[in-house]
Amino acid sequence: MTMRRGIAVSVLIFALALAYWFFQRGEESASPTGTDAALAVKQPLLEAARGMLATHRQIIVLLAEEKSLSAPERAAAQRVGHALFHDNLARLNQVEKDLTELLARRDAARFGELEAVLAFIESEPGLYDADRLAFREFLNDLQREIGRDGSLPAVKLHKRVGEDLDALAEIERLYDREIREIFSRFDTRAIVLKREKWSDYVAHLKTLYRREQILRDHGIVLPVVTSATASAAPVAPSKDAKDDILFGRDLPPKTLVLTFDDGPHQSHTGEIAAILGQYGLPAIFFEVGRNLGNLDPEGHIKPSPRVAAARALLADGHLLANHSLTHAKLSAQDGDTVRKEILTTDSLLKAVDAKRSNLFRFPYGAGSLEGLNTLTKASLRSMMWNIDSLDWADPIPNSIADRVLREVDAQGRGIVLFHDIHERTVKALPLVLGRLMAEGYQFATWDGSGFKLAKIATNQAPPPVVNPGYGQSWAITIGIDEYSRWPRLQHAAKGAETIGQTLVDKFGFSPERVISLKNGEATRNGILAAFHERLQHNLKPDDRVFVFFAGHGATRHLSSGRDLGYIVPVDSDPEKFASDAIPMTEIQNIAESLPARHVLFVMDACYSGLGLTRGASGFLHENARRQGRQMLTAGGADQLVADGGPNGHSIFTWTLLQALAGRADLNGDSLITATELAAYIAPSVAGVSRQTPAFGSLPGSEGGDFVFEVRPENEFLSAQSSQLSSEAIALNSRLDTLQPQSTAAAAAKPAPVVITDLQGEAQKIQLPKAVPPSQRQLAQRANDRGLQLYKEKRYAEAEAAFTEALRQRPDFALAANNLGFIYFRQQKYPEAARWFENALSMDRSRAIAYLNLGDAWLKAGEPAKAKTAFQTYLEIAANGAGAGHARQMLGEM
Repeated sequence: MTMRRGIAVSVLIFALALAYWFFQRGEESASPTGTDAALAVKQPLLEAARGMLATHRQIIVLLAEEKSLSAPERAAAQRVGHALFHDNLARLNQVEKDLTELLARRDAARFGELEAVLAFIESEPGLYDADRLAFREFLNDLQREIGRDGSLPAVKLHKRVGEDLDALAEIERLYDREIREIFSRFDTRAIVLKREKWSDYVAHLKTLYRREQILRDHGIVLPVVTSATASAAPVAPSKDAKDDILFGRDLPPKTLVLTFDDGPHQSHTGEIAAILGQYGLPAIFFEVGRNLGNLDPEGHIKPSPRVAAARALLADGHLLANHSLTHAKLSAQDGDTVRKEILTTDSLLKAVDAKRSNLFRFPYGAGSLEGLNTLTKASLRSMMWNIDSLDWADPIPNSIADRVLREVDAQGRGIVLFHDIHERTVKALPLVLGRLMAEGYQFATWDGSGFKLAKIATNQAPPPVVNPGYGQSWAITIGIDEYSRWPRLQHAAKGAETIGQTLVDKFGFSPERVISLKNGEATRNGILAAFHERLQHNLKPDDRVFVFFAGHGATRHLSSGRDLGYIVPVDSDPEKFASDAIPMTEIQNIAESLPARHVLFVMDACYSGLGLTRGASGFLHENARRQGRQMLTAGGADQLVADGGPNGHSIFTWTLLQALAGRADLNGDSLITATELAAYIAPSVAGVSRQTPAFGSLPGSEGGDFVFEVRPENEFLSAQSSQLSSEAIALNSRLDTLQPQSTAAAAAKPAPVVITDLQGEAQKIQLPKAVPPSQRQLAQRANDRGLQLYKEKRYAEAEAAFTEALRQRPDFALAANNLGFIYFRQQKYPEAARWFENALSMDRSRAIAYLNLGDAWLKAGEPAKAKTAFQTYLEIAANGAGAGHARQMLGEM
């Protein structure tokens, strides 16, 4: 059911016709032909699908073995590849319109057409898995469009497309290394894959297409290479030409300019801007005019919805530049067309930004004398590039990143060409920027007359802690001990209850927005109703949702070889859990359907089987723009939850509570992200149990990270302050030993943490760099640490922590009281009394300090001083928590 489409793979609407079309084409034809014309008329998406697959295949053939091509052959292949790519882009734009029209129809047949396409693509043996990589963008578009339809058929289709996208991610992973060989020219390595080898796939494509034929079909015949032509020196451009055209070769060493073409895109442009924002880097976005709008016959501008993305780029400090109106090859156009392509887009850009940059980039890099003259008259400059990511051709993000990094190493400086219209570019960009920043590259932008280095903030004092920007905070906590047919558990219900209370007490969740299901309430219907009836209809786009489940998990091994995980409701039958438990695919659908900004699932249960797809001062701002759907699980298949942790909790839940108490704020910015939670919890739990926690993003996530704001601890230690059991103290001590040592070098460049992803594979999580704190922040952190140490009865270390807090902030009344109480616990009563008095000299309103002072003077043999302290306490807090104790002490004097 879920897996019957696992093979399928992201193939989208289209696919149906794909395979059929290909097997009808001649082997030597550069554009295979033959299909059911009548069907194409009835279903125009099929014809578009054929074109998409043909383009995908031809680009691969053009660039296969690129290393062995001569310079003219490589240039020709890339030129034609660019043309094919932009033909396909136009095709995708039309498909988007066709799809919108199809789904706008209210008849049931609209879903039948899509069902037929998906069914064909999922079962046609003639299609190679690699063929389906052609449809990732379309599948994403389809999933987004279907998600707007709340009908039952649409929900089912949305789920099905999601499963195909999961399978496509798996195909991408399996082909990753071999595709790098084709696109990145790595040495071949022996890899045993479940699917067809990439080399076999390329060999198959070469029976359908030949590079020479593809070039010829696009008007290119390469001349015979003779000794004379081979040795001839290239014609150098004139001095004027070099002055007019910017290539970036004159930039200082280790200096780069980041550029992005063909946008703005409705989602990917914003995602790329968010990534750039995390690194504090500028970029130049060359926009295609028709994406911004058009001019009516009277010359009035009609902006498109994508203008919002362009304005957001400006607000973030990036530059907008001209990339023609329709992305036409201007070297082949007449003068009037060239002027219209350039000047119309210039008008559209000025409508967005009156101070628009004076840069232009010729589509395909194909300029002309007419075009250069037009640029001069319009006071525009031509900018080219010398480092091409080939993200328009390469379907694998890792391969794109490898290519860019190698080209940067070779060139040493220059202008890098990306496109902000691909999901693969979104994935590749962090890989590139992380490496370049680590190697000391600097980044430049354009100031209208020349390049200038961007100012990247380093070692600046951090801004004050701000609200993560959420609307309302919601939670569902589920804990099941009392199973009737499954083995009973001991601590699940209590764990869920404690997590819910922590969300209220520490993170400001309103009690009425924390939905709790315990034991008999947590039936299958009860759990699903909590999401669909009690939660979903009350959510708003800026809200966040935290989901905690503690109970049994199960894994079903499917005939396809894949695993499917389940969470087990209280009413599930072990013999029927495949039908009466809740599969992870259902959880994924719930995650995607919730209209909240960020959703985090934390599962204190063990299972496996879930297919998948943070820093800087602007992290919260950027993170607020990106949806996040994440999950953290306690362990994998065939693992048991360690149910006997401290204080009536499982090991996993106890570690989660310690993480939320502040231990997971790994970079000290007073924020705990879901990623930081995972980086703390996973190695900690794995180190003290036989569980292997897993973490990752769910399908539909846009890279956002769930955020907890760590509020400063304000507890004044007193006799009423709780401490941990010996069991909890012992476990926390073990957890501390599992954390990396805190050093200056580690803070500047934290080592990555290796944890398991939701597919069961190892992944590296790069921790955020430590945020340079102010003295006030250092004082608060030291005080918070002292409170943790007190709870664990580590008095000497707590004394040192509170002392450090006072060194950083001498007027810190809270730390002074707490240091006094540490002395009190160590029976150093005169010292304790001095520090309680110090606390009161800093803040006379702290009633609890008078109570502590009374106890200290009484123990130190100073009853008169103790009496004054107790009386003052009662004057300030007659109904306080310590009033009974104060009256009792006074009564005994």
